Amino acid sequence: MAGLLLFMFVLLLVFFFLTVLFSFIPVGLWISALAAGVKVGIFSLIGMRLRRVPPSRIVHPLIKAIKAGLDLSSNQLEAHYLAGGNVDRVVDALIAAHRAGIPLSFERAAAIDLAGRNVLEAVQMSVNPKVIETPVVAAVAKDGIELKAKARVTVRANIERLVGGAGEATIIARVGEGIVTTIGSAESHKEVLENPDRISQTVLAKGLDAGTAFEILSIDVADVDVGRNIGAQLQTDQAEADKRIAQAKAEERRAMAIAREQEMRAMVQEMRARVVEAEAEIPKAMAQALREGKLGVMDYYNMKNIIADTDMREAISRLAPRGPEDAGRERRE
Repeated sequence: MAGLLLFMFVLLLVFFFLTVLFSFIPVGLWISALAAGVKVGIFSLIGMRLRRVPPSRIVHPLIKAIKAGLDLSSNQLEAHYLAGGNVDRVVDALIAAHRAGIPLSFERAAAIDLAGRNVLEAVQMSVNPKVIETPVVAAVAKDGIELKAKARVTVRANIERLVGGAGEATIIARVGEGIVTTIGSAESHKEVLENPDRISQTVLAKGLDAGTAFEILSIDVADVDVGRNIGAQLQTDQAEADKRIAQAKAEERRAMAIAREQEMRAMVQEMRARVVEAEAEIPKAMAQALREGKLGVMDYYNMKNIIADTDMREAISRLAPRGPEDAGRERRE
C-alpha cells in the first residue's frame, strides 16, 4: 500500500513537471516549425520566452516568409518585435512585394513600419494605385466670377520615399493651390469651363509630388460649378463704402457750416450789444458836451433838424415807386 502511494506521488510530480515544462517550452510550435522546414532551435524558443517575446509572434510569420521564398531569420523578426514593430504586417508586405516584383528589403520594410506607416498598405498601393478626392476648392477668375472645382488625384505609393515623405494631406493642399492658381490666372471663367483639362495640365506641370510619399499618376477634374459674382459684389461693396465716405464728408462740412454760422451769429450779437452800449453813451456824451460848452444849443437843434429831415426823406422814399435797383437793394438790406 505504501509503495502504491509512493508511485502515485511520483507520477503526480512527473505530470506536474511535464505540464510546467511544456507550458514554458513551446514544443508544439517547435514541431510545427520542423514540419514546415523552418530551422528554429528549441533553445532559441526558450530564449524568446526568457526575453519576454511570444514565440508564436515570431515563428508563424517566419514560416510564412520561408514558404514564400524569402530569406529571413528569426533574429531579424525578433529584433523588429523588440523595437515595437508589427512583425506579421512586415512579413505580409515583403511577401506581397516579392510576388509583385517590387524591390523591398526587410530593413526598408522594418524602417517604414517603425516610422508609423502601414507598409502593407503602401505595397498594395504600389500595385493598385489609390484615388484621392479633394474637397471643393473655390477660386475667382479675373472677370470676378467664382468657380468651385473638385478633382480626383490618382497616386501610387513611392516605397523609397515612405520614410520622411509627406502624406495625403500635402497632396490635397498642393492640388488645391494649383486649382486656385489656374482659375485665378484665367481671363474669364468661360475659359475654365470650356477647357477643364487646363487645370489638370497646369497642376501636373508643377511637380506636386516632390518630397511626398506618393507619385501622382493623373489629376482629373471631377466637377466645376459656377458660384457667385464676386467682382460685382466687391464693386457694390466699394460703391457703398464710397457713398458712406461721401455722406460722412458732407456731414462734416454741414457741421462746420453750422458751427461757422453760430460763430457769426455770436459775433453779430456781440456787435449789436456794443452798438447798443455805444448808443446808450451818446446822451451822456451830449450832456457832458453841453455842460462843458463844447456843444451849443443851436448846434443841438440843428442836429435834431438834420435827423428829422433824414427820417422824412426815408419815409418819402419808401412811398415812391421803386425800380429794380431799389428792389435789389431792399432785398440785400
